[in-house]
Amino acid sequence: MEQFDADTTRRALAFDRLLPALRSAFAADVHVPPRHVHAVEAGGDRGTVLIMPAWSEAGYLGIKTINIFPGNGSRGLPGLHATYVLYDAHTGVPLAMMDGNEITAHRTAAASALGAAFLARQDARRLLVLGTGRVARLLPAAHARVRQIDEVRVWNHRPEGAEALAAEWRSEGWNAQATTDLEAAVREADVVSCATLATSPLVKGEWLAPGSHLDLIGSFTPQMREADPACFAAANTFVDTEEAVTKAGDLLDAIAAGTLARDAVQATLFDLCRGRHGGRADGTERTVFKAVGSALEDLAAATLVWQVARP
Repeated sequence: MEQFDADTTRRALAFDRLLPALRSAFAADVHVPPRHVHAVEAGGDRGTVLIMPAWSEAGYLGIKTINIFPGNGSRGLPGLHATYVLYDAHTGVPLAMMDGNEITAHRTAAASALGAAFLARQDARRLLVLGTGRVARLLPAAHARVRQIDEVRVWNHRPEGAEALAAEWRSEGWNAQATTDLEAAVREADVVSCATLATSPLVKGEWLAPGSHLDLIGSFTPQMREADPACFAAANTFVDTEEAVTKAGDLLDAIAAGTLARDAVQATLFDLCRGRHGGRADGTERTVFKAVGSALEDLAAATLVWQVARP
């Protein structure tokens, strides 16, 4: 079994390759059983373990194990840690162990951009990022593959983290600034992308401009939420998979508040990538994309690493 470290995995997942691979995966035949979710308690520390299998007609089987510990921020540690094992789907023979953190971060950012490819206005150029973790750091590069992003703002509940990330982006050539005024930043943004582990809403619906696109990719359990119920009122809502309606606290809150009907979700990424829904209808429509992540995305990324990174 081959070993692909973080650097090797990262280099194989350039967004110009990953986005087409992800789009193809959502249009192909992939088997994705429900994820296994387990709560972990060790002393006063609490976390969640997800076990996410998937296999494809192309002959690959993958299993990701991801540990989510929201309290890690206070320790200076990332909140997510993951490993990924790729197998031959015909024989079960292990092919490779890959860095699951890079797989998770890149496929999440790529799914965000894939959603925006269908749902953000064609002239969208101002991106606001909430969060400073692994996924948040990748969002400008991912979204720049689908829209002409020329202005990036970042907000974080720890302002020093936002300042540091903005400086990092500027060193990479982005027109990037940190902000502490979240309301003003949301009102001015064409695309608002939330990549946090928040348990209380950060974005309010009254702040969102007509024609804007709200991208919610951080929260993935009923206890987590990044947007208040008003964000879904007078908006067209899309999801990555049907699982989102039962897993996402944002959607569950909106359904309970009556600002979103369960059957009013417009389409999934499967529908969009297979041409069953056209996505955004016009420039004034307000759109919301809610993603909870899928093992399909992990498998697409891992398959790409296997195909690109081998000598």
